Amino acid sequence: MRATTIHAPGDIRFEEVPDPRIEEPTDAIVKVVAGCICGSDLWPYRGHNDIDPGSTIGHECVGVVEEVGSDVRDIRTGDFVIVPFDHCDNTCAHCRAGAHSACDELGFTESGQAEYSRVTQADGSLVATDGMPDDALIPSLLTLSDVMATGWHAAVAAGVRPGGTAVVVGDGAVGLCGVLAAAQLGAERVIAMSRHEPRQELARRFGATDIVAERGKEGAERVAELTGGVGADAVLECVGTDQAMKTAFAVARPGSTVGFVGVPHGVELPVRRMFQRNVGLAGGMAPVRRYLPELLDLVTSGTIEPGLVFDLTLPMEQSPEGYRAMDERRAIKVLLQP
Repeated sequence: MRATTIHAPGDIRFEEVPDPRIEEPTDAIVKVVAGCICGSDLWPYRGHNDIDPGSTIGHECVGVVEEVGSDVRDIRTGDFVIVPFDHCDNTCAHCRAGAHSACDELGFTESGQAEYSRVTQADGSLVATDGMPDDALIPSLLTLSDVMATGWHAAVAAGVRPGGTAVVVGDGAVGLCGVLAAAQLGAERVIAMSRHEPRQELARRFGATDIVAERGKEGAERVAELTGGVGADAVLECVGTDQAMKTAFAVARPGSTVGFVGVPHGVELPVRRMFQRNVGLAGGMAPVRRYLPELLDLVTSGTIEPGLVFDLTLPMEQSPEGYRAMDERRAIKVLLQP
């Protein structure tokens, strides 16, 4: 098959690789209908993560089931499915507790930017739609494989409640989905921290009531001004850098929680501030399968349209350009079509 591969920082190619195959009886092979580039894919692209030269890259996709293993009972060939980036059996003790991203049988999508992808726990992971969806719905369904579920996880972990104030740190696709999640969960005030006008516009469309363009100390002061000196009831940290985490704790009111979903890079927690102000930290890798049924209902009913985060669509063979566009912030999130 043809797939997006990474060879070195900045070196993305679309080339021939071996087809994925059924390796375990619980596997399925999915023919990708749409994939996309995640902000976390930019970490190795920028040289911040180790790279296995020539390996496939991409963990977000939706598609049609091509083949299933002998133990797969609930998913059938021909089903259109959403593929959570983190595969799970949905039956182990951790899954039953809602921690699907720590499943005893945890696996990951490894070729979401390709023609085919292998799912290691088909029955536990895949969620099928009611027939083949309209093309217009596919971008929003694609977000449920990771980015929308991750933004939702940040909001849930932060304890967003009806009538409260939520602050979202980060205006990438995850942060924007976090804005959408906070608004959907009932936050009366949603403050999006963003200094990029197109992202500010989308944040408002997703439910942001206020925009804070300042960063660092000035950003925290602006949030304090907006909240009458109180701070946020819930904070969504959707970046993963030390500065973003410091900002998150700076804007959190005493007794609140920071929900973090940005993959941490060089983060040092302000433990003394957390102790003195009783500010908690929760979140981590999103248990996508936990949220999928509810999010699928919200998308198919037209209640939310997270697919609006895709502002550039390219043929999959142009994936290297997609990486450049996101790296240079010319695009929020890139959708790729085989």
